[in-house]
Amino acid sequence: MALAAALEQHKKFQQIILARPLVPLSNKDIGFLPGDANDKISPYMEPLWDNLKFIKNQFNEGEKKFKAIEEMQQSGKIMITPLAFIRGRSLSNIMFIIDEAQNLTAHEVKTIITRAGEGTKIVFTGDVHQIDTPYLDENSNGLAYLIDRLKGQNLFSHIKLEKGERSELANLANELL
Repeated sequence: MALAAALEQHKKFQQIILARPLVPLSNKDIGFLPGDANDKISPYMEPLWDNLKFIKNQFNEGEKKFKAIEEMQQSGKIMITPLAFIRGRSLSNIMFIIDEAQNLTAHEVKTIITRAGEGTKIVFTGDVHQIDTPYLDENSNGLAYLIDRLKGQNLFSHIKLEKGERSELANLANELL
């Protein structure tokens, strides 16, 4: 939903950047991956590409919105990157979406937010019931920290969804497992 909203607002920003932490399932190392840096991080970024593909496939190839998304991808207006590359950057006039924010620490959240220049909007998405890092829990993760520390601030807003949007099966598993 955050990506769909960003695509609707794309004219307000110079670029839409999608990012997520590099956290393997159950925090288990998958070992050496061949190739250059992009080849190594690509498997971790696939969920973001999946989301973009899902939105794009809501339109026919000849439709204006489909073509607009294609153009944004080709021109670099939509960029997908791991959060590991954020340090040292200054991001101005950017829509920055951070997925899986429940897997971040409080320090990492602060590091991300302090990269924001003028005109930047940052959206953190996540579910504190789906933490994949062994040293974080529902209360100690960066997403919970962010919500707790910034609530009531004029530049901050928090939306809590009542249920997931993947499927009823995913909602059932989230509730009962």
